[in-house]
Amino acid sequence: MATKSKTKSPPPAAPAGSPAAVGKSAARVIGHPVFSQPEPTADPQTFAIKHASDNAAYKKIDAFNKEHKLHPLPFPAPRGGVEPRLTFEAVLNGNKDAIKRIIAGGQLVFHATGDCGSTRGPQHQNQVADKMTSDFQESDIKEVPQFNFLLGDVVYSFGESQYYYDQFYEPYRNYPAPILAVAGNHDGMVSPLAHEVSLAAYLRNFCSEGFIVTAEAGGLSRTAQIQPGVFFTFEAPFARILAFYSNALEDPGVIADDSIGSSQLDFLRAALKRVKSEKYKGALIFADHHPPYTVSQHGWSVDLLAQIDVICSEIGVWPHAFLSGHAHNYQRFTRTRTADGTQIPYIVCGNGGHNVQKITKAGTPTLRAPQIIQHGSGKIDQVVLENYDDQNYGYLRIVATATQLCIEYHPASDGPHAKTPDDHVTIDLDSRKITHFSANDLGHPDTAHAVRGKFKGP
Repeated sequence: MATKSKTKSPPPAAPAGSPAAVGKSAARVIGHPVFSQPEPTADPQTFAIKHASDNAAYKKIDAFNKEHKLHPLPFPAPRGGVEPRLTFEAVLNGNKDAIKRIIAGGQLVFHATGDCGSTRGPQHQNQVADKMTSDFQESDIKEVPQFNFLLGDVVYSFGESQYYYDQFYEPYRNYPAPILAVAGNHDGMVSPLAHEVSLAAYLRNFCSEGFIVTAEAGGLSRTAQIQPGVFFTFEAPFARILAFYSNALEDPGVIADDSIGSSQLDFLRAALKRVKSEKYKGALIFADHHPPYTVSQHGWSVDLLAQIDVICSEIGVWPHAFLSGHAHNYQRFTRTRTADGTQIPYIVCGNGGHNVQKITKAGTPTLRAPQIIQHGSGKIDQVVLENYDDQNYGYLRIVATATQLCIEYHPASDGPHAKTPDDHVTIDLDSRKITHFSANDLGHPDTAHAVRGKFKGP
C-alpha cells in the first residue's frame, strides 16, 4: 500500500476497565516465557475497546486500488541472516526435558488456524480458542498440543495495537502453550487515515528479542513471542515449518517483487538446501497467509506459488503440506505433481474467528466436493478440491510422527467434548503420498478385552 507514514500517532486513551494505553515503556521484562493465566477466567462478553468503523478507510483503500497505487510494503530484515531460525526449545527457554518428552512420545501435536481476530465481538474467536484449549485435556500426554501456529490476520482491520488485547490476548488467555504466527495482510496493512508503521504491533508482540509482556497484553500474563522476523524456519521435533510473509495486499499474496526484494526467495533456497544437505527426514511444512489455491471470494496467488515452485524444483525438495488462511473458511486441496505422482495437501484454514465466508455467492448452486479444479497435463499439476466447510469456525490439529503427517480439521461448533475431526488427511513422509493414518493405542483395547472377559454370553 502507498499510504504508509513513518510518524506514529499517539494511542487513544484507554476507557475505564480496559487495558492500559499502549506504549513501549509499559512493557514488562519477564525473562522467561509465560503462556496463560495462573487461574482460568471466564470468557468476556464484550470487547474492552469497541472496534471503530473502518468504512471510511476502506473507501480510500478501494480508491487507491482502482488507481493502481497499492503496492507491497517493505518490512524489516529478520534477525539471523539469510535463513533466520527459531527452535521450539528456544521458545520454551531451553527446556530440554520438554523436547525429550515429545521425542519419547513419538509424535508432535500442534494447532493452526487463521483470521482469528474479530471486529464484532468476542463470541466466535472465544468459541475457537475454547475448543482448542479443550484439546489439552487428554488421557495420554503425547496427544497434548505443544503450540499454536496462527496463519495470519491476527488483529483486524489494520493490526492496530489498541485491538491486540481484545482480538489476541484475551481470547487466548487460557491457552496453556506458546503461540506463533505468520503475519497476514491485515497485520501489515496501514490505514490511510492513521499514521502507523506497517507491522509495528505484530513485530512487537511476535518478534520480540526477549520474553516481555507488552503493553498490548494489558494485565494478562502471556509474554511476547521471540520469532526472528516475518519469515523464518521453525524447528520442532518431527516437523520443520517454513514461515513466509505474503504481505499487505488483499490479493494476491506477494513474497518477492521490485518493491520488497527477494530476501524470502533467498531464505527459501537456503532453507531447502539445508534440508537436503542434512538429509532431513521429518515433516516439512510451508505456512503463509495468502493461499496458492482457493475457491472462495479470494483469488489464487499464482506468482507466489510459481516462485516457490521454481526453487523447490531447483533444489529438489518439496513440502509435505502447505498451510494458509485469508479465505474465511476451511478448504482442502490435493495437488498431484505430474513429474513424479507425489501429492501435497494445500489447506486453507481462515475461519479462526473473523466472519465466516460462504464459498459460493448467494443464489448460486452449492459447490460439490471432491472435484477437479485444475486438470493435470504436461507440466501442469492436477489440483482437486477435496473438502470444505463454509458454515463453521474452526481450526487444524496437526500430528507429526517419524513417518507420517496427519492434518485434522475440527469445527468449533462441535464443542469442547468432541474430539473427532470433520476432515483429515495423512501424508506418508517417505513416499509423499496420501495414506491412512496409523492410529495410536490409547488404552481402549485393554478396556475392551476386560469387558469381553466379563461377558459370559447366553
